[in-house]
Amino acid sequence: MSLAYRWGVRLKLLLRPGWLLSALVTVAFAVTCFTLLAPWQFDRHTERDATNAAVQASFDAPPAPLGSVPGDEWRRVTLKGSYLPEAEALARLRTVQGAAAFEVLTPFRLTDGSVVLVDRGFVRPGEGVRVPSYAAPPSGQVELLARVRFGESTQRAAFNEDGRRQVYAVDPAVVGQAANLSIRPGYLQLEVGAPGVLGALPLPQLEAGPFLSYALQWIAFGTMALLALFYFTWREIKPGGSLAETRSRRQSVSEILAEDEERERAELSGG
Repeated sequence: MSLAYRWGVRLKLLLRPGWLLSALVTVAFAVTCFTLLAPWQFDRHTERDATNAAVQASFDAPPAPLGSVPGDEWRRVTLKGSYLPEAEALARLRTVQGAAAFEVLTPFRLTDGSVVLVDRGFVRPGEGVRVPSYAAPPSGQVELLARVRFGESTQRAAFNEDGRRQVYAVDPAVVGQAANLSIRPGYLQLEVGAPGVLGALPLPQLEAGPFLSYALQWIAFGTMALLALFYFTWREIKPGGSLAETRSRRQSVSEILAEDEERERAELSGG
């Protein structure tokens, strides 16, 4: 039997449906690790680094009047104007420090006439998921200290429940549409002690998080899957592998009859 023939027989293993399916699943998993899961974690790591840098920079930079500095997220700013409590909305389904919360969003008219959205902080739900009572914002002109935040986005409109206007995201466009106001993009998160603040929202923790290690793990998983596929493939097709084991060949009818005849002659001669 020629070497080429023996290798041809071994390589036919790779065309079996069960083996092809296993190889396809393994390769698909590895590709997903390399092109989706690992890059996703790398992106989250980059975002966390950017957030940490912005928050750290905000600690060192003194507060500046709104509009006088670039609108970098987490930058501390001051602003003057008055609250518009009739246009207030609650952001529902929020989580603050690991527990459910509502965030209170109150439009704020600046002295130049424009309107911004102010996140006054959070309140905890009462009686399950019902809106609790909380303090109204102060009336008249006030000066606020807040941090610049980028607005969220949602396709879901505002609605009324428990006597309060509610929204599913801190989206100035949705709040403005419900209150018939033109609100500037982004919003402002009140600092502790600012007039009208409720439960002040905590700042992000300045830590790298596990995202980089998760990304490296996904790369390792994808690599291990491909190495395992290569190992088991080679173990099957290599000389001396499972395909090299001798297998009994099915006998033909003439061979079976010949063996019976020979056995009978042996018995007669022995007798």
